[in-house]
Amino acid sequence: MTNVQPPTGQPNNAPLNDGLLQDNAATQPPFVDEHEFNIRLADNDSYDGLTFEVIEAEVAEGKRVVSRGVYLAPNLITTLSLLSGFYSILASTQGEFYKASLAIFLSAILDGADGRVARMLNAQSPFGEQYDSLADMLAFGVAPAILIYSFALQPLGRIGLGCAFVFTACGAFRLARFNVQVGTVDKKYFVGLASPLAAILVTAAVMVAIDHNQWIGQYDTLVMFLFAAWVVICGLLMVSNVKYYSFKEFDKKKVPFVVLIIGVLVMSIVLYDIPVGILAIGIIYALSGIVTTIKANFKH
Repeated sequence: MTNVQPPTGQPNNAPLNDGLLQDNAATQPPFVDEHEFNIRLADNDSYDGLTFEVIEAEVAEGKRVVSRGVYLAPNLITTLSLLSGFYSILASTQGEFYKASLAIFLSAILDGADGRVARMLNAQSPFGEQYDSLADMLAFGVAPAILIYSFALQPLGRIGLGCAFVFTACGAFRLARFNVQVGTVDKKYFVGLASPLAAILVTAAVMVAIDHNQWIGQYDTLVMFLFAAWVVICGLLMVSNVKYYSFKEFDKKKVPFVVLIIGVLVMSIVLYDIPVGILAIGIIYALSGIVTTIKANFKH
């Protein structure tokens, strides 16, 4: 076990966090040594009794600091997204596939909202980032796989189970890779299809099949194998190195007025049949990254 020597002039029994760790992040001095920092971070809490607290390292004004607590607004939105994903799983297992699909769509909306709220309120934190990833894993990695398995893949037996699991595993890989690359990649692009978009592609396909089951046939063998292939393709796109435009800076730039008119026309077409419209837009977006990547490779 590593021993941390107290500063000169202090008694040996002086607590490590005496004057070194503050709850106020603005007065917290930075630590250079990673190992010493982790030790002092742990010693900052006595862990006496039944406590509910988050202590984490942050960077404030260029300095590494220790803070307590969590930001309420963005984490509550993330919790709602988690709840929607959880409800989707329950609805799928009970055969309520349309409700399960709508719950995943709601999770996607909430997932986009929590990040924006955190940036607007300057309430970003390591805890929030990790919590968001865990919620995304349930809502966009597990819930869509259970939905499509319960709806179409269950009659395929182990093949259907394996295809659904591929999507879940790829969702986990994609989120883990995103977390470790968050500070090293261009924010204008996603490397691989974002997990909420992959979940929407799977969910929209289920909704289209429900709405048009008179000509698709819910238990048709061909349709089941098409769903199996579709969920695997969506999963593999998540872990691919295909670059997709993230639209994170799109709202900060002016565009020609005609773009707004085109947007209204697209919305009108989508409103005619919302699941089909969303699925079509999702497929176009998924293909756009592939086409862009192929063109870039040919240039090199």
